[in-house]
Amino acid sequence: MSLDTASVKPHERLAQALASDMDGVNALIRDRMASEHAPRIPEITAHLVEAGGKRLRPMLTLAAARMCGYNGLHHINLAATVEFIHTATLLHDDVVDESNKRRGRPTANLLWDNKSSVLVGDYLFARSFQLMVETGSLRVLDILANASATIAEGEVLQLTAAQDLRTTEAIYLQVIRGKTAALFAAATEVGGVIAGAPEDQINALHAFGDALGIAFQIVDDLLDYGGTTDAIGKNIGDDFRERKLTLPVIRAVALADDAERAFWKRVIEKGNQQDGDLEHALDILARHGTMDSTRDEAILWSARAKDALMTLPETELREMLLDLSDYVVARLN
Repeated sequence: MSLDTASVKPHERLAQALASDMDGVNALIRDRMASEHAPRIPEITAHLVEAGGKRLRPMLTLAAARMCGYNGLHHINLAATVEFIHTATLLHDDVVDESNKRRGRPTANLLWDNKSSVLVGDYLFARSFQLMVETGSLRVLDILANASATIAEGEVLQLTAAQDLRTTEAIYLQVIRGKTAALFAAATEVGGVIAGAPEDQINALHAFGDALGIAFQIVDDLLDYGGTTDAIGKNIGDDFRERKLTLPVIRAVALADDAERAFWKRVIEKGNQQDGDLEHALDILARHGTMDSTRDEAILWSARAKDALMTLPETELREMLLDLSDYVVARLN
């Protein structure tokens, strides 16, 4: 049975294995997203936190700590920290992208307003730093603070690169390593650090999170052109309408003839989009095989994630993370 058609998917198995820890994380999130003076904060936070997301990033922190033999409670703080950072970035992203749908539901900025989304995102970032400090680990604080800065840097880089046809694959990788993979890598790395794992295991956890995050984002970008609205939790073609240069388009631009290049210049750089342009874009991607080559790239990064895991203790959790690495790309089936 394929991972994609399995009755219990890898992230669901991981959630079952970590159920007790996740209960603690969820309780801590509910406690720390409260605000005595500004009731809009828990309203907006709850809208996103309780929207049915997989909680993949906090589960990675919990799994990494448990896999390395940790028996304390600080991994609960760190998992909640990771979820708060992720939620804050989503609130900010939806404002920047002017999105109206997230996880299949209206975005917070649509239901409330941009000002509230930005300020509540700031509040969650501040809460995340309070949670980090409570672990008493300067190294953990350093890792997660660096990740937060890298995420913001990746988002700003995307602003300048997204609509520039000169954007290369190297710049695209730098963007997704910042906006997505940095938090995956930090989430797994701090699990190893809080467990006091050997340096080679901590490095392997970082490499795993980095590769998994890159594979995850490449697949998301590919699904925007070839998935379903239910699968990606937003509207198909949003990246195209927002004029984002993702890997399948970057590769198609590199192979474009004069007519195709003029098309990409009109719809991406100038933003002059018309009825039928998305369908024409899909035809060009198919003609050059860039959807297939992008899929191959995602599979390559998934394989790198699995390779990194092989240096870690052979446990049931490691097997679940190996399956998860496969499932990330199995979503394309």
